[in-house]
Amino acid sequence: MSVGQTRLHLHLVSDSTGETLEIIAKAGLARFEGVDAVKHFWPMVRSEGHLDRVMEEIVKRPGLVIHTLVDGRVRDRLESRCVNLGLPMVSPLDPTVTALSGLLGQVATSRPGRQHVMDAAYFKRVDAINYTMVHDDGAGHDNWEEAEIVLAGVSRTSKTPTAIYLANRGYKTANIPLVPQSPPPASLFKLQNPLVVGLTAASERLLAVRRNRLLSLGQMPDTAYVDLEQIDAETAFARRLFADNDIPVIDVTRRSIEETAAAIINLVQARADRAGDPV
Repeated sequence: MSVGQTRLHLHLVSDSTGETLEIIAKAGLARFEGVDAVKHFWPMVRSEGHLDRVMEEIVKRPGLVIHTLVDGRVRDRLESRCVNLGLPMVSPLDPTVTALSGLLGQVATSRPGRQHVMDAAYFKRVDAINYTMVHDDGAGHDNWEEAEIVLAGVSRTSKTPTAIYLANRGYKTANIPLVPQSPPPASLFKLQNPLVVGLTAASERLLAVRRNRLLSLGQMPDTAYVDLEQIDAETAFARRLFADNDIPVIDVTRRSIEETAAAIINLVQARADRAGDPV
């Protein structure tokens, strides 16, 4: 632990995989400086006996207990033990569940791990990921019509990571690099089903990203790939293609992958709304 840092034990107690708690803990800790957080994961806690064993370990390293337990008996036992031991404890999903219950007029289910049930949405996401992986970097353009989204842009505009993120959200996504010396297939501009989205970025940003990429591969950054005039020509070529074919454009210069994906999903939803179709 560095000098000046505060040591904190976080106990993440879940009746499922614990993924939700990990995300919540990470988001919360990002708001604080100088914290040395030690996370202790306690997944699949679905019985009082299992909880008792977990509590023995928590007592050895006391700290904040964050839980998403839904079984009444196990949850009550955890909360009473924390009170008796003087341990801080929080259930971060409670406000959201309470609000949804009031709006829907329903009592929330008490089935542990229900969010991970392999339902139709799960298989749709797996199908989307498989499709996206084999339609990366211009591959498989003969069946792009099966995609929901096709991303186009010059090299290093985050096409692949954005496509993978969208696939994890359940969207079949293909992507293709735009290179002036090798124009994209004409079929790109005739697609009916997928939404084609152009990704662009400031030339200076692309230059920095490309240079770092070459250095990470042990290559000398002295090629046309990192020539600013060449990059300007590439981005101008891409913008002309987007404008000539009425392709919506998203500038990713100052956007994270998540922000870019959110903007694309909004475009998909807006098109579905205009067509009167559910997304």
